[in-house]
Formats: sequence, C-alpha cells, structure tokens
Amino acid sequence: MANKIIQSDRKRVRSLQVLITILLLLGLGIVMVYDSSVAEGQRLFNDKFYFVKRHLIWAVLGICSMTVVSKIPASFIKKISPYLFGLSAVMLAIVLIPGLGSTAQGARRWFYLGNSIYFQPSELVKLSTVLYLAVWLKNEQKLFYPLILLGAIISLLILQPDFGTAVIIAATGFLMLLVSGMAYKNIAWLLLISIAVGLGLSISSPYRMERIKTFLDPTKDPYGNSYHINQALIAFGSGGWWGLGIGRSRQKFEYLPEASTDSIFAVAGEELGFIGVTVIVLLFVFLYWQFFRIAMREKDDYRRLLAVGLSGWLSIQTLVNLGSLTALMPMTGVPLPFISYGGSSLIIQMLTLGILLRINLTQR
Repeated sequence: MANKIIQSDRKRVRSLQVLITILLLLGLGIVMVYDSSVAEGQRLFNDKFYFVKRHLIWAVLGICSMTVVSKIPASFIKKISPYLFGLSAVMLAIVLIPGLGSTAQGARRWFYLGNSIYFQPSELVKLSTVLYLAVWLKNEQKLFYPLILLGAIISLLILQPDFGTAVIIAATGFLMLLVSGMAYKNIAWLLLISIAVGLGLSISSPYRMERIKTFLDPTKDPYGNSYHINQALIAFGSGGWWGLGIGRSRQKFEYLPEASTDSIFAVAGEELGFIGVTVIVLLFVFLYWQFFRIAMREKDDYRRLLAVGLSGWLSIQTLVNLGSLTALMPMTGVPLPFISYGGSSLIIQMLTLGILLRINLTQR
C-alpha cells in the first residue's frame, strides 16, 4: 500500500513538473509571437496585436482541450483511433482538391474556415497516425500493413508538398516499430527502403535538391535559395551571448521569412541570445525526458507504444525545427511545438499532452 502511495505521489509530481514546463513554454511563445509578428500584423491588418490576440485564444483553447482529454480513458481513445485516423486521412486527401484546399507559397495544406482561420489536416494526421499505429502494433507484428499505412499518408503529404511533416511521421513510425518488439531484420529492411525513398524524392525534386545544396553550402545564393537560412543565422549572430533584448529584434521586420511560425526560434535567438535559447532547449529536454519516462514506466504494451509515439513525434518535430534554423540539417518548414504561432498545431499538441498526462496518472 505504501509503495502504491509513493508511486502515485511521484506521478503527480511528474505531471506537475510537465504542466509547469508547458506553461513556461506557452508563456514564452505568447511573448515571442507578439514580438515576431508586430510588423506583419501592422502591415496586413493595421493591428500589431492581431496575431498575438489569436494566439492567446489558441493557447486557452489548447489548455481547455488538454484538460478535457486528460479525463478520457485510454481505452476509449483506443476504440476511436481507427475512425480518427480514417477521418484525418480523408481530409488529407480532400485538401489536395482545387477549390477545397487553400494554397499558400505553392503548397496546398489548409482548409479555410472563414474569418482568417485555417485548419491544417496534417497536424491532426500526426496525432491520429500515432494513435492507430499503437493499436495495430499492440496486436500484430506484421510489417506489410503499417508500411502501406505510413506510405499512403507520406505520399499524400509529399503531394501537398509537406516534406517536413512526412519526415516527422516516418521517423515517429520507425521509432514505434523499434519499441514494439518487431524483428530487427524487418526494421532494417524498412530503414533501407525509407532511406532509398527519401533520397529518390530529394533527387527528383528541384526545390528539395536546392535545399540540400543550400545545407551543404549556406553561403551559396544568399539572396535566393539560401536566403532563409542566412537570415536565421544573422539573427542568431546578432543576439550574441545575452541577446538584443525583448522586442528589439531587427530580423522580424520582414527580413526573416515566417518569423512568427517556423522561424520563431531565430527571433528568440536574436532577442534572448545564446543564454536564452539554451534555457529554451533545456526546457524542451526536460519536458521530453519526462514524456519518455512516462512511456518507459508504463507496463501495458498499448499505453507504452502510445506514449512513445506521442513523445516521439513532438521531440522529433522540435529537433527538425531547431536543426533547420541552425543549419544542422536542410531547411524544412515545421513549427516549433508549444511556441510557434498556429492554431491547428498548438491545439493538437495540447491534446497530445492531455493523453500523456492521462497515461501518467491512471491505469486505464
């Protein structure tokens, strides 16, 4: 009895630590969204608070969603996973239809809901794919079906095109296969196939090939293909050790593309400096360490696979975002979890957090 009480207390402490860390990241995100979107908000809507006001709404809705989902039994989530996955896959296909999906910067990824509100089905697909894979891998060990499943989703993402999300889902699926106990021989074959497909897609696409060339030589074509990464590196360099100070970023004034979304970490680097972004990275490290502790301490196979998958996609997306902006990997446009502006991404991430908290605190 005493041992159970101690374990229960530890779980509550872990959940409290996770919540405090999330609130710190959300608070930082609100500040950075305001700082990075002032110029764009003033230019487009004559309101420098336009984006941060909407981001505050998403944050509140996200916290409410997290709270509600944390009360839902994992067994119920397991039951609805196939239906949620099917719905999100259909939406991912429909968004490609001209006239139904909205296009921006050459990509067709959003549904326009009115009042300047967009929904991005690929964000829901990240969550639903993990939920469905956890159900399948709990009961089966055959490689063919999950490979077809992931292949179909990734193909739809490539057609948008959204190569960054495709990489995140592929890496998350591979992680879940590894944890599921599937034979290493099958996993090795899957890894080789994935690498071959990834190389083929990169070579066959001119814009992806240019991103690889830019990664290999960021100084090449600084006003063209490597403009984005050069502006991000200028932001980090301008920040120095301690940063220019909150609100004093110069790159946010239309120099740095996607300043409030995919590139928000570069604005943070300019304003908070090396010390500030190190603190941000440490917050993420602590958060994901707690997530994986929740997963590894779970005895039920399904709940462990679910926790690993959810923790995996959030941590992989964070690594992709930070790596892209610091020239450690080719530039890929994905938002920074819990900080970047974006309603679809933030609410789905908070839903994910609610599931992880449920797994941590209860046995069902």
